[in-house]
Amino acid sequence: MERFANLRKVIQLRRVGPVGFAAVLDIVLGVYAAAMRPPEDQLAGRRAIMRNHATYPDFTCLLAEAPGPPDGPEPAEIVGFAYGFHGAPGQWWHDVVRRALEDLSGAPASEDWFGDALEIAEVHVLPGHQSRGVGRRMLHEICAGRRERTAVLSTHDAPTAARHLYRDVGFEDLMTRFTFPGGYEDYVIAGARLPLAGAAPA
Repeated sequence: MERFANLRKVIQLRRVGPVGFAAVLDIVLGVYAAAMRPPEDQLAGRRAIMRNHATYPDFTCLLAEAPGPPDGPEPAEIVGFAYGFHGAPGQWWHDVVRRALEDLSGAPASEDWFGDALEIAEVHVLPGHQSRGVGRRMLHEICAGRRERTAVLSTHDAPTAARHLYRDVGFEDLMTRFTFPGGYEDYVIAGARLPLAGAAPA
């Protein structure tokens, strides 16, 4: 237990913008692949999506890094990442989910949640560093200081650790059993009021 506490302390969060994100895109794609285990043939498409996301308004990314040995040549290892941006018309995810919520709950609800939203597109941690508070820290930090009214995201509609985490920090289900166009898996569209409820973890 003490070993896990020490690991949690040494992992640092570093914020980067579009240029810094592009420089580590292949590394974060590897973190995504390890965490999500998608089919190999989907990774090229995911890489293109991530690169495009970095062009969206107010894009910001957090890198969770485990430092190398103090006296060694090894650089810090990226063990997790999270990024988001300001949602706006013309963005595929934004348009799809906003229209769906309007059909389900009406225009006022859709405007309330998506009219001024931070859209959190990705939150991933390497399997060996999961369940140690890294994802929770990144969630709080990426939402801290944002001017948007809400934060919104999608996650698999299943009792996963990620869904439990989102609920724990204040996200509520806006739509369940939601299938994206051309997809087949069920997702939850979730939203939270900003600032997030509760204090950020140390």
